[in-house]
Amino acid sequence: MQPLRHNISFTEKVRIFSHDYLLCCTYIADSNIPQNVFSKKLYSKLIASSQLLEDFLDFHGAKNNKNWYFYRELTAAVRHLSISSYSYKHISNRLVFYDLVDTEDFKREGEVVFNFLTSVLIKMAPLILDEARRLNIPVPKGNYEPADFPSVPTSDVLDYDIDDEDKRQQKKNIVKIASKFLTIAGNFDRLCFYEPYSMEEILDIIPDKVNEVEIRYFEMLVHSLQSSFDTYVIHGGFRFGKRKLKQLRGYISIVFHLLQMMGRLLHFYERHLHEAGYKNIYKKVQERLASIIHPEILLDRTANYCFYYICHFLSSGKNLAQEILNENIERSSITVGIPVKLGFHSRPSLLVAKIVQHYGGQIELCVGEDRFDASSVLDIQWAGGKIQKENITEVTFEGDVRALKDIENLASVNYGEDSMGKGISLPDELKYLR
Repeated sequence: MQPLRHNISFTEKVRIFSHDYLLCCTYIADSNIPQNVFSKKLYSKLIASSQLLEDFLDFHGAKNNKNWYFYRELTAAVRHLSISSYSYKHISNRLVFYDLVDTEDFKREGEVVFNFLTSVLIKMAPLILDEARRLNIPVPKGNYEPADFPSVPTSDVLDYDIDDEDKRQQKKNIVKIASKFLTIAGNFDRLCFYEPYSMEEILDIIPDKVNEVEIRYFEMLVHSLQSSFDTYVIHGGFRFGKRKLKQLRGYISIVFHLLQMMGRLLHFYERHLHEAGYKNIYKKVQERLASIIHPEILLDRTANYCFYYICHFLSSGKNLAQEILNENIERSSITVGIPVKLGFHSRPSLLVAKIVQHYGGQIELCVGEDRFDASSVLDIQWAGGKIQKENITEVTFEGDVRALKDIENLASVNYGEDSMGKGISLPDELKYLR
């Protein structure tokens, strides 16, 4: 066994850290390579080797060196495009198990994105090899074979012999997860669009309104939601079992991986193609990258595929999440007084509706034989008219116990106002209404 060497030169280390990366590039640069060998295994190799090399180059100051800057930027490009491609391959492999409806357009658009990302990597590979030779980095001899990068799916499926249904407290966790999905979808609504954007419209929102930071924030939220689902609802996966829960897991997963994909593409655009910096070397490298990657095509696929379908699947999943939520919530009823003096005018109606919307479960305001949707300010005010006309002093709310508790708290402080209709302080438990 040879002893470890601690004084290896930069030249020798850059050869070592470039080896697997350049071997992948040699493989990709082969013009006869079929697209179906761009598998998750190949992308994982590209991601790992490019990240290791990028970290090594950054540690040694390649970002601030004219001679090494382009090699470093090419490495970063490979990493981010490979991560995006890996996310796409995961979606395409798993889509059949998500059990979602009307996905034909999504699949077709996804293939366009995949072909674009693949073509960019194929164009970049010879440039990377040329740049390595210019820097006197030895290009490894030999090559990978397509058999080294098989796809994930096979015709064999292991027996499903662990029953993962009816776990303790499952309903409670299902309610939390469905509510959280509705909250995330509601918060994302301010960014959503449902028609393809023109390039002018895309440039108007990216990166000023839609950017990596914003998207990565939602990615974190959805990833947390997916982890909660797998830990507390269906630990063993989602090929079998209750169909609605499997479909909700499908919506969560597809949105998560699209957010992953979009976040990486936005990062690459914002960091490497949009703001190159003022120094001449940065601008020159940006121009060289743009000639390979075509920023407008990258932005079009980022907005009109990733962003569009994130909006689409969040919106499509809302009805299912609402249905699941209402099937699993603990229900009860409370009888409370109406707002003293002024009744259900705009302020108390809005506060009650906000409570119901906060939890997402169904709540009905019952006035005699009539029932009103307590998540709707307008419905509550319609009820208020009946209450005033019939001189009613108490009403009943029925539905989600979580919301009922907060409505009861709100009623205990006269729905947040004094007898003159002026706002008063709310209990700490209702601080989300402020």
